[in-house]
This record gives sequence, structure tokens and C-alpha cells, in this order.
Amino acid sequence: MKNGLFKKLEMGMAAALTAIVIWGFGFSAPSEAKDTAASDTKFQMVLPNFSALAKQVQPGVVNIRTVKTTKEGGPVFRHFFGNPFGNRDPFGNRDPFGEGGPGREFKQRSLGSGFIMDREGFIVTNNHVVENADQIKVRLSDEREFDAKVIGRDAKTDLALIQIEGGKDLSPLKMGDSEKLEVGSWVLAVGSPFGLEQTVTAGIVSAKGRFIGAGPYDDFIQTDASINPGNSGGPLLNMNGEVIGINTAIVAQGQGIGFAIPVNLAQTIIAQLKERGSVTRGWMGVGIQDLTAELAQYYGIKDQKGVLVTQVFPGDPADKAGIKTKDVIVAVDGKPVGTSRELSSTVAGMPIGKEVPVKILRDGREQTVKVQLAERKDAEPSAKGAVPETDELGIRAADLNPEVARRFGIDESEKGVLVAAVKAGSKADQAGLQQGDIVKEVNRVAVQSVNELNAEFGKAKSGDSVPFLVKRGATGFTVVKVTK
Repeated sequence: MKNGLFKKLEMGMAAALTAIVIWGFGFSAPSEAKDTAASDTKFQMVLPNFSALAKQVQPGVVNIRTVKTTKEGGPVFRHFFGNPFGNRDPFGNRDPFGEGGPGREFKQRSLGSGFIMDREGFIVTNNHVVENADQIKVRLSDEREFDAKVIGRDAKTDLALIQIEGGKDLSPLKMGDSEKLEVGSWVLAVGSPFGLEQTVTAGIVSAKGRFIGAGPYDDFIQTDASINPGNSGGPLLNMNGEVIGINTAIVAQGQGIGFAIPVNLAQTIIAQLKERGSVTRGWMGVGIQDLTAELAQYYGIKDQKGVLVTQVFPGDPADKAGIKTKDVIVAVDGKPVGTSRELSSTVAGMPIGKEVPVKILRDGREQTVKVQLAERKDAEPSAKGAVPETDELGIRAADLNPEVARRFGIDESEKGVLVAAVKAGSKADQAGLQQGDIVKEVNRVAVQSVNELNAEFGKAKSGDSVPFLVKRGATGFTVVKVTK
């Protein structure tokens, strides 16, 4: 009786496990299971076979080897945050910092990947793969090798277009649509990690729209498909064999975290490089930052949508159109913008000279101005310290006048009070004021001298929380509340 009971239990468990395994790999579940909640979710795990896809796309992927002459040591793979080979590159060349120190001229060999975009021999890769190269060699999957020339490069997006001549029967890859790409989708990466040519790795899309601090137009696809030094410039493909990204960077501290440039962004850049060898971008002439919850509350913006103008450069398009510091831009050319990256990307992609309507919020009221875009020159002002004066808040501060601005490298049009030091334990310190902050307003009143700052703070009652609007380096505007 007991043995019979155990036998039935074992059979039941085996059947249940069989049903789980079969269901997990996408086969039909037993009919009894069709009424369960699990079948309603339809989260079936289907493992694809990548063999046919790998065979299809490999002829379109190339290996790129470069030689450059340099007098400065540096990582062979700077976009991969360090040389994984220590003081040697994959070809056995010592890093000059390992022996002899910097300054000695030497030949640096590097490697990367790319893919053929058309039968004319144009190849897409990363800028950092071919930048300043004296020699570029391209090897196809059939082991044919060609010299390549640079057609154009764009450091801002880390993209480059090169070309080989005399290549017959080339196999260009098809371009996909990165906008349609969904998180969780299967992807394939092909390239030459560590010089190992035609390596295929698979994974999924982990996230979209990633900002990793690589440049002003960060909008990366994150994937867990293995990407390593040497994969730079290689394609990230969907299951139709279409390029949906260009592999660019990894996080050295994180296993299985790689980043690719979306192909939709890349195609607009590559088209300009092919046409004229360089890229031009639209420019409004403003410094901007995202709205924080505190700033949105400070300016009375309920939905926290829009981009705060932190600076207007004199003589540039925004200045001519009447845009002012502390305006909030909510739309450009009819397209809503919710973040500074969206605004930068939208404006950068517009034609030079185009007059676009820009919707702004000023003092809580909406208005529209027309801005005629200029070409971006990528010149940015810098900010440093200040000449201190004693202040009752527990800070040492200075009036920000043109003389002080010139002395410390701050834009001369900047107005406010510079914080040179903050006394530990003071009210300012407890509130979060920091050295280098520029105080623009106290309790919503503009201040342009230490005396004005003290006067406005002095009007508050003991125990009041007084908002300070400050400009903080690259962070932009923030609100600090100081208790009286």
C-alpha cells in the first residue's frame, strides 16, 4: 500500500516536471493546463536557432585594423575603459607608459569592427576605431583584405564612414528601424572581440535610451549580448538580420552590459558624412537642464515637463529671438520636449537657417517665439572659483562682476553672487549650499551682490525656509532651502 502510494506520487511528480519542461520550451502544454492563468499570460520561452542568421550576416561584417603614430600613451581601447591586455595590446606592442614613459614616438596598433552598408564599398564603424589612423586595413569574412580611406568622422556620436575600393561581390547588411525595437527582443552582435574575427554573440535588448555620459547625444541601446574590445563598430542585429545598432561601449565593472548606437540616429549622421564628409547641427544658443521636482515647484510647473534655460549666449539665435534665462522650453517646431537630451537632439537634427517656433513658459505664462537656427560650434564657457567676502549665512562670497568673471573664467554675462567657501555646520552647509555655487535669487528676488543677498535673507522670519535659486557648475539650476 505504501509502496503503491509512493509510486503514484513519483509518477505524478514526473508528469508535472515533464509538463513544466515542455511548456518552458514553447511546446504545447497538456490540455488540462490550458485553463490555468499561466496559459493566459502566453509568456512562453522560445529559444531561437541563430545558425542561419549568423551565416546570413557574417559576409557583411568586417574586421578593421589600424596603425597610428602617437607621442602620448593611452589605452588602446579608450571607449572600453582601459586596455584588457594590461601594458600590451593584442599585437604585442608595449604601452609607452609601461616602458620609457610618455613623449616617445611609437606606432600604436588597434582593432575594431564594421559592416558594409552598400556595394560601393562604404563601411560604417566607430570614430574611435579609425581616428587619426595612418593606415586602415579592412578584412572581409572571405579573408580578402583592402586598404581603406576615411570618408568622414563624427566624434560627437562616435561614428565614422570609411570606404574600400576594388571589392567585388560585397554583401551589404540591411538597415532596420531602432524605434520599433522592444526591450526583451533577441539581438545578435557580430565583430572581432580581442582580435577574434567573425565572433557571434546573442542576447536581448536590456533597455533603450540609455545615457552613459559619452557625449551630448547619448541615446544608447543597452544589451546583454557579449560585447568586448574589438567589437567597436560592429553591428547589432535583430532576428530579421537587419542592423538596429552599432556596438560602441561596455561598462568594465558590469558583466554583460554593452551599449550600441541606435541605427536611426546613425543613418542621419552617415548620410551627412557620405555627402560632405562632416556633420552640421542646429544651434539655438542656450544652456539648458532638466527640470527637477524642486525647480518645477519653484516655477509653478505642475507636470514637471519642459527644459529650463540656464544661460542665453549673447548674439546667438535664442538671444535674438528674445528667449531669456529661466524660461522653460516646452516644445520646438510643434514637438514637445521633456528633457534636455530631447531638446538637444531635436534642434541638432534640424536644418541650419530654419526658423522654428519655440514654445516657452515665462513667469507661468505660455508664449511662442521664432528662432532661426545657426550652426553649432560646440564652444562652451567654463566656471571656476571666486574671490571671497565674509557673509552672515556661514558662507564666504563675492559679487560676480565682469572683473571677477574674467579672472576666474566665468562668462562675463553671468550675474549673481559667487559662493567661495561654506563653513562646516552653518545654516548654508546644512541646507546644501556648495563652494562654487552662483546664487541667482533669494526668496524669488534676483540678487547681484553680497549686500542684496544678505538683505533678502534678512527679511525672513526666524524658522522660515528661504529658497535660494543657485547655478551649480555643469548641474545647472537647483533650489536650496535655507532655514533662517
